[in-house]
Amino acid sequence: MEARTRVAELRSLILAAQESYYVNDAPTVADGEYDSWVQELATLEGEFPELATEDSPTKQVGGKAATGFAAVSHLDRMLSLDNVFSLSELEQWVSKVARDTGQNASDIELLCEVKIDGLAVSLVYENGVLTRGVTRGDGRVGEDVTANVETIKTIPHFLNGDDIPGLVEIRGEVFLPVDEFNALNMQLVAAGQTPYANPRNTAAGSLRQKDAKITAGRNLRFYAHGIGYLDWPSQSPIPFQKQSQFYGLLRDWGVPVSPYFRVAKGYPGAAKMVADYQNRRHDLEHEIDGIVIKVDDLSAQQNLGNTSRAPRWAIAYKYPPEEVHTRLLAIEVGIGRTGRATPYAVLEPIKVAGSTVSRATLHNQEVVKAKGVQIGDVVVLRKAGDVIPEVLGPVSALSNDGHPRSPFVMPKNCPECGTELRPMKVGDIDLRCPNAESCPAQVRGRVEHIGSRGALDIEALGEVTAAALTEPLPPLTPALHTEAGLFNLTLDELLPIEVVVRDWETGLPRVDDNGVEIRRTPFRKKNGEPTSAAALLLSEIEAAKSKELWRQLVALNIRHVGPVAARALADRFGSLTAIQSASEIELAAVEGVGPEIANSIINWFAIPWHQEIVNRWKSAGVRFAIPDHPGPEAMALAAASGNYSAESAGPLAGMSVVVTGTLDSFSRTEAADAIRAAGGKPVDSVSKKTNYVIVGANPGSKAAKAELLGIPVLDEAQFQALLENGSPVS
Repeated sequence: MEARTRVAELRSLILAAQESYYVNDAPTVADGEYDSWVQELATLEGEFPELATEDSPTKQVGGKAATGFAAVSHLDRMLSLDNVFSLSELEQWVSKVARDTGQNASDIELLCEVKIDGLAVSLVYENGVLTRGVTRGDGRVGEDVTANVETIKTIPHFLNGDDIPGLVEIRGEVFLPVDEFNALNMQLVAAGQTPYANPRNTAAGSLRQKDAKITAGRNLRFYAHGIGYLDWPSQSPIPFQKQSQFYGLLRDWGVPVSPYFRVAKGYPGAAKMVADYQNRRHDLEHEIDGIVIKVDDLSAQQNLGNTSRAPRWAIAYKYPPEEVHTRLLAIEVGIGRTGRATPYAVLEPIKVAGSTVSRATLHNQEVVKAKGVQIGDVVVLRKAGDVIPEVLGPVSALSNDGHPRSPFVMPKNCPECGTELRPMKVGDIDLRCPNAESCPAQVRGRVEHIGSRGALDIEALGEVTAAALTEPLPPLTPALHTEAGLFNLTLDELLPIEVVVRDWETGLPRVDDNGVEIRRTPFRKKNGEPTSAAALLLSEIEAAKSKELWRQLVALNIRHVGPVAARALADRFGSLTAIQSASEIELAAVEGVGPEIANSIINWFAIPWHQEIVNRWKSAGVRFAIPDHPGPEAMALAAASGNYSAESAGPLAGMSVVVTGTLDSFSRTEAADAIRAAGGKPVDSVSKKTNYVIVGANPGSKAAKAELLGIPVLDEAQFQALLENGSPVS
C-alpha cells in the first residue's frame, strides 16, 4: 500500500512539473529534483510491475501540446531519450548495445554530441521547401509553430543542392545563446517585467509567441541532430549509411549542425567525450545538460528499435545537477582586497554540484537589478564545478507565496570600516571603499594574496591564517594592521591569537551544544606550546624573502601588476630600486606593461604607506633584486635588438608554447614556469605563430585547432624532451 501511495504521489509531482516546464515554459522544479522523481518512479514500477500502467510518465514522451497553437501529428513519432547518471551505467549500456548488435564493445562506433538545453522541434521539407515546423509535444502530436520557425535566421527556407528527397523530417533543437539570454533579461528588467529563469525556457517561450515578430527579435538558433520521416527517390540510393554521414549531407543542404560532436569507439571514447565537456560546458554558446551517445550505424539503429518512449540505440548521459531552487534570505556586501564592494546572496543552505552552498555572488548593484531578484524570493542557483555559486534569477511562480519580499538597497558605507563607498572614477558601476590602508577587509585580502601561488606561494598563509593575523577576537589587536609587518612577525605575536571556527561549507560560525561559538587558538596548543602551524608559517615567510623578484612585485599588490607584467618588469630592470627609479615612459616601453600599468606603478610608489611597506620589507631582509642581473640598460639594448629575455639562451628561445589539458608532472603554473625557464613564452591561445601545443589529459579545443593549423602536438614525454634540448625527440 505504501508503494502504491508513493507511485501516485510521484506521478502527480512529475505531471505537474511537466505542465510547468513543457507547456507554461516556467519551471517550478530544478532539473535534478525532477530527474530523481522519475528515477524513483521507474525503480518502484520495476519492483511492483502491477503498478506500471501505460499512462505512467515513465512511458510517455515530454508533455502535451500547449493550447493556442494548432495541433499537428508528426510524420514519424518523435521520441524522448532514456538517461544514465554515472559512467558505470554508461559502460553497461554500451556493453548491452554491442552485445545486441553482435559487435565488440571496444569497436562499436558511437556518435557523441552535446545535449543542447533547448526546445526540440521537427522541420518538414517537401521537395526542398520548408513547409512546417512542429514542437515535440507528446511525441505524436505537437504544436504548429511554422510562422515562428521561419523567423529563425539559421533555419533555411529551401534546401541547397540537387540531391534532395521528396519529403524529409529533420529533428533538432531550437535554443537561445547565453549572451542573447542575458541581454534579453536586462531588457525585461529595465522595462519592469519579470526576467526568464533560464535559456531553455526562454527559447521555448520565444518560439511560442503569438506574434512572430517577437520571435524574430529573440535571435534564436537551431542545430539539427536527427532524422524523422524520409522519402528518398527510389531511382537513387540513399547517400548515407551512418548518422554522422547524414550530418554532412545536412550541411550540404544548408541546415546547421552542432560543431560539438564526434564519432568515438566504444565506451572509452564515449567516456572521454563526457569528461571533455563536463569542465567546459559553460564555455559553449548555449547551455548543455549532458552528452547524447548514439549508435552511428543506421541499420544497427533500425535493428535495435525503440521502447514505448525512447530509442534503444541512444542514451543521454546527464551531468550532475548544477541548478537548484532555494530561498534568498538576505543580500549582504563584502569588501575585497582592492576595496570593491560586492553584494552577495545569503541563501537557505542547499546541496548543489556536490557541496552545500549558502553564499553566492551577485557582482554589483546593477547586476542585482538586472536579475530582478528581491530578498525573500525563491531563486535559481547554479554552481558549475569549482566555480563560485551564482544566483541566476527568481522563480516567479514560487516567489509569490506570501513570504515577505523586499528590494535590495546598496549601503552607502563600507560594512567593515564605515568609510563612505564611492566609484573609483566617473562612470564606474562598482563602488569601492577608499580606505585602502586600514580597512580590515582590504588588509585581510592583501595578506591572503601575498601567500597565493601567483605571488609568494606561502602555503601556510591562506584564507584562515590571513583572517587570524588581521582580525583576531577581542581584546587582542591584529598582529598585522597592514602587510608592512609581515616579515617581522614573531612567535610571541602568533601565540595569543584566537579565532572563531567557521563551517567551510556554509561560512557560518560553529557552535557547541549550548549554542556558544566555538573558538580556537590556531598557533598554540592547550599546554601553551606552539603548534606546527606557527613554526611552518614563520619558516615559509623567512624563505619567501629570497624568492624571485617577480613574485615579490606581485605580492606588493600594485594594481594591474600580475605575474605576466611582473616577470617582464623583473627581467628588464632586475631590481625594485631600478623600477622605482624608472620613468613612466621607460616602464611603459617594456613588452607586456604599457601606459596603464606604468601609470599604476608610478602612482603606487607615490603613496607614503606603500613606501613604508617596501622599506620595512627591505629592512627585514626581503631581496628585491635578481642576482647578477646586467641592469636595465643592458636589457634595454637586448630588447632593441630583438633579443629581449633574461633566459634568451634557453632551448626554447623565441618559441611560443601552449599547454592544454592536465599533465601528470606539472601543474599549469609549473608548466608555464618551465617554458619560461627554457627561454620560451607560454601563451593561452593557439595561432599560426604558436610553435608547439602540449596536450595532457582531457584537452580542450586547442589540440584540434593545432592539428588544423599544422602545429606540432606533443605529449608530456615529448614536452620533457623539448624542455631539455629544444627538440621533442630525446
